[in-house]
Amino acid sequence: MKLATLRIAKFFLCLLPLFLQNPILAAIADKKTEIVTTVSPITNIVQNVGGKHIKVTGIVPDGTDSHTFEPIPSDVKILQAADMIIVNGLDLELPTLNLAKKVKRPETPILQLGNLTLKEADWQYDFSFPREHGHPNPHLWLNIELVMRYAEIIRDNLIMLDVANKVSYQENTAAYLAKLKKLDQAIFKCVETIPEKNRKLVTYHDSFAYFAPRYGMIVIAAVQPSDFSEPGPQEVISIIKQIRETDVPAIFGSEVFPSKVMKQIAREANARFIDQLADDELPAAPNNSFIGMMASNMVTMTEALGGNSACMANIDASNIAF
Repeated sequence: MKLATLRIAKFFLCLLPLFLQNPILAAIADKKTEIVTTVSPITNIVQNVGGKHIKVTGIVPDGTDSHTFEPIPSDVKILQAADMIIVNGLDLELPTLNLAKKVKRPETPILQLGNLTLKEADWQYDFSFPREHGHPNPHLWLNIELVMRYAEIIRDNLIMLDVANKVSYQENTAAYLAKLKKLDQAIFKCVETIPEKNRKLVTYHDSFAYFAPRYGMIVIAAVQPSDFSEPGPQEVISIIKQIRETDVPAIFGSEVFPSKVMKQIAREANARFIDQLADDELPAAPNNSFIGMMASNMVTMTEALGGNSACMANIDASNIAF
């Protein structure tokens, strides 16, 4: 019996080179798990957890307003081909989410990372995302503690989908979590170098609602109204008054929302205008990663508010090999 089993095993080993030389069979063997995501930070986080075993397609172009993004017809095929769809959730990508539910395969799961990370009682509402409109602030990924939870959720669900590569997903996630932990600690150190009276944020788009309480800062104001238009004259006057009263040294624009109003506000309030903070757009290579985006943000923010950005000097912003 053992001899027969050995002969069968040898037979299949002999066939293996032929199997791999056949383009169709080799393509099947090499097929990667298809993951569809939305905004660039989420796409990059997923890629660093999945590594070489997944193919990730982000359908929201880098630097695009994710709140108003509408999927295009070609996105239907992308969503239909997905083995898993991963979105931020908390109502950030509603048009994409609604389309995905209509066109995806029945067995394809949709992960809403924000909804799985925070209880509804912990959702933030603010000027740009008022409670009466029913849509919470969705920008959890600027809080690194929450991103660590994102990574764990992605890992666990990739393993359920593709258990054969469980060890790889676990190893990738462990390495990524170690990088995120160092980033989290470095952000705390950066903020500690900022004079306490300057640990205040005025931004155009209110992306830092989950960032600020984590790292000991206060969001004084967000300029952009909840309908994503430009603020009216009375709103501008009110914000200028707030900045003067709180003596904020710098205010921050957005890479996605260029605004002449911010320059006017800064000039009238006697504050510097910095237009280089990012929440959706990754920096250029070699730091083209979510971690690279956050490190760049902290250098910009820390220096503008009177701190020392040397705290970011040793952050590893590299991506895992895809």
